[in-house]
Amino acid sequence: MSKKVNSDQTVFSFYSENLQADVLYFEKEARKRGFRKIAGVDEAGRGPLAGPLVVAACILPEGLIIDGVDDSKKLTPRQRQSLYSQITTHSKVIYAIEVIDPAQIDIMNIFQATLYGMRESVAHLSVPADFVLVDGNHSPFPSKTSQAIVKGDSLSHTIACASILAKVTRDAIMEGHDLQWPEYGFAKHKGYPTKDHLEALKKIGPCSIHRRSYAPVTEALESHNNLL
Repeated sequence: MSKKVNSDQTVFSFYSENLQADVLYFEKEARKRGFRKIAGVDEAGRGPLAGPLVVAACILPEGLIIDGVDDSKKLTPRQRQSLYSQITTHSKVIYAIEVIDPAQIDIMNIFQATLYGMRESVAHLSVPADFVLVDGNHSPFPSKTSQAIVKGDSLSHTIACASILAKVTRDAIMEGHDLQWPEYGFAKHKGYPTKDHLEALKKIGPCSIHRRSYAPVTEALESHNNLL
């Protein structure tokens, strides 16, 4: 089942049994249309108040299934790390990872930063993709050579691999930031607006990796400026 949203994107429903049964369904459909280098694209870090947005793209050889790959949010950190190593060391997997810093997110807004990251990650693949599968309901690529797939990280093996690349990369970055700013607890919550993070933000104000355009950060910054 599908519906047309606009000329640049197609959103696929999550409740088709056929799609759930075959994680290479979309890849096979693209191959039927003559495409061969099919990239999957996903991001990590749209919701956090701090840290970068990370977008990954990858191309898998035809028919490749890496055992254990799933939507990165459904995996444990240890599982993700193991799969990350398998994906990045596979001789026939092509991948690229784009890191967009908080200042750039503030300038562009998170939606535009996400689309930008998708374009850049695909552009930096060492082998050009001729078709792109995008997680979500918006694709920055032409509709003739891309599909935006709702819950794509659960429906497409290629997108799921990209989701793991993005998630592991971003988590590692946030764990590094925790060493510099341990008072925020970045290693634990990775910048997401948890209760502990919001309390720390309110108490000590934002640091340089907080996204100033996000309301809780703006409010904390204004509050601390008023105290000066």
